[in-house]
Amino acid sequence: MQHHTDIRQINTISGLMRILELPAPLHPLIALVDYQKVPVEIFPKRQRISLDFYKISFKPSFRGQIKYGQDYYDFEEGGLAFLKPKQIVLPPEDVQSYEGVALYFHPDFIRNYPLGSRMNAYGFFSYDVSEALFLSAKEKEIIAGLFDVIAGELDTNIDAFSQDVLVSQIELLLNYSNRFYNRQFITRKAVNHDIITAMDRLLSRYFEEENSLKNGLPSVKYISAELKLSQRYLSDMLSSLTGMNTQQYIQNTVIEKAKEKLSSTKLSVSEIAYELGFEHSQSFSKLFKTKTNVSPLEFRKLFS
Repeated sequence: MQHHTDIRQINTISGLMRILELPAPLHPLIALVDYQKVPVEIFPKRQRISLDFYKISFKPSFRGQIKYGQDYYDFEEGGLAFLKPKQIVLPPEDVQSYEGVALYFHPDFIRNYPLGSRMNAYGFFSYDVSEALFLSAKEKEIIAGLFDVIAGELDTNIDAFSQDVLVSQIELLLNYSNRFYNRQFITRKAVNHDIITAMDRLLSRYFEEENSLKNGLPSVKYISAELKLSQRYLSDMLSSLTGMNTQQYIQNTVIEKAKEKLSSTKLSVSEIAYELGFEHSQSFSKLFKTKTNVSPLEFRKLFS
């Protein structure tokens, strides 16, 4: 069995349309593709693909399971998935037929608009494909409506206003997605609660097994990788449910561990700092004071 491990780089939207055996786009920097018009077997299995542009796919219905962290969840709603330029993706396996549409647009298309410099604010472009946005029936209507407007605009003759109209529709689409993701973090509380519980266990084990002595403080990268979630998704999900991003959540856990050690052991402040993974005890004392408004020694006095 042949494995395609090389990455197929697609630089232009016109190039993508040629590969998909579709007519050239009317505007070279933006195109909307209807999946049903694309042969399923365009890309060899396991072929990794990297696009030089943004992609937003909208599937009105999707049967199957999606993975969140370690677990699978069934869903039948439609969904949106987002890709930013240079993200490497694998085409889905065993797809009988695609349904839905994908909007592709080049960074140059939005470069001279305020949106161009604000794209980083839309964190979901950094989520994994498996962390898609699931839409309720009402949300799906709104998104379908936006895609219809974009489709209509792309089918008319290009004039001096086409780009302004399209960029504002894209921005509207992204702002709705922000709102719906936030709703998803809240409505999928049970799923996300499991992730937070797993994270607490992971941090607990990290300190119990004294990994901090070997590897220093647990990093956001380490925690996300262990939970099998993208860093941005984990941070956004935690912010939505706890008001803290991943870094702050880790620091909070560290401070709780420190309080435990300060109140129940005779270890010196620098020994505690060292055990928790700090290189310098000053950094530990500074963080402790920032988080609790008292120094480690003042905190200890409360218990003696």
